[in-house]
Amino acid sequence: MDVAALRAEFPVLQRLAYLNAGTDGPVPAAAVRAAREALAAEERDGRFGAHWEARAALAGELRALYARVLGAAVEDVALQTSTSAGIGAVLAGLDLGPGDEIVTSDSEHPGLAGPLIAARGRGVEVRAVPLRDVADAVSERTTIVACSHVSWVTGEVAPAALAEVDVPVVLDGAQGAGAVPVDVGALGCAAYAASGQKWLCGADGTGMLYVAPGFRDRVRVVSPAYASFEDIAREALHPGARRFEASALSREALAFSRASTGLIDAAGLDAVHARAAALAAGLANALAERGRTVAARGATTLVAWEDSDPPATAARLAAAGVVVRDLPRTPYVRAAVGAWNDEADLGRLLGAL
Repeated sequence: MDVAALRAEFPVLQRLAYLNAGTDGPVPAAAVRAAREALAAEERDGRFGAHWEARAALAGELRALYARVLGAAVEDVALQTSTSAGIGAVLAGLDLGPGDEIVTSDSEHPGLAGPLIAARGRGVEVRAVPLRDVADAVSERTTIVACSHVSWVTGEVAPAALAEVDVPVVLDGAQGAGAVPVDVGALGCAAYAASGQKWLCGADGTGMLYVAPGFRDRVRVVSPAYASFEDIAREALHPGARRFEASALSREALAFSRASTGLIDAAGLDAVHARAAALAAGLANALAERGRTVAARGATTLVAWEDSDPPATAARLAAAGVVVRDLPRTPYVRAAVGAWNDEADLGRLLGAL
């Protein structure tokens, strides 16, 4: 991977040590060009005929790229608008109720906590344990596991033993896809939802949903839309995961995310994952050497450390040109390290602390 060439694709890195891809990735210039070209074509030519053909082609290309990121077959992947929307579609479509139990972790992002609250409102028992214990918490009462692949708070990874449990596992991959290697087959998950705007640096309002073939027919399409149907006249849903596809993705958003994800893919996913993880590990070690208490983490791209006033520290760092974030209701400031970052970015953070 040509690190200098990858960094050059992100204009924001000329000004800032941008360490916040766990919220929104930096924007590549190529993605902005692609979105502008799409909008210019819509302005010039209108939105009929060729517009819809271009939109469908972009959707197909983006779906194929997302499938590569997930290690999945294209027919098992649907485009979605967010991790939350994908997770919500699966949990709502299972029609769970009294007598069902969901095992989850006690540190979930609101994007998963929301669908779990909705399930609890339908009478489902939701049992939360530390992420490291979710596989061990599965019992004969458990209907499904729904938890993060990578914790948004600490960068801890869900236990590998989840691949062996006897119930379906639904993973929130917001901090996984594009950040760490993902192989949905090896993970043994029934569904995996992830974001397009974080580690793949795509447009806000884009994402992906993998649904395993053997699990798909157990999930009802709660609100089928135009994109859900292979033939709407016959009321025939797509046979694959596209039955769960979002219909509201614009041509310009698809073009943006197609360009950004293509850029990451062209750099080499393995190299991107390895470089980001190595930089993050180096930052975690440097913080610990300086006396900071770093949260227990896995070989991921997130580094969180304790701070006496996380919001104030995040604001002070932003003023110094270092973009990190505080995590509400936790004692942590979090840096999200991408392959586009370099040692100078990390040094700028450490110096500003």
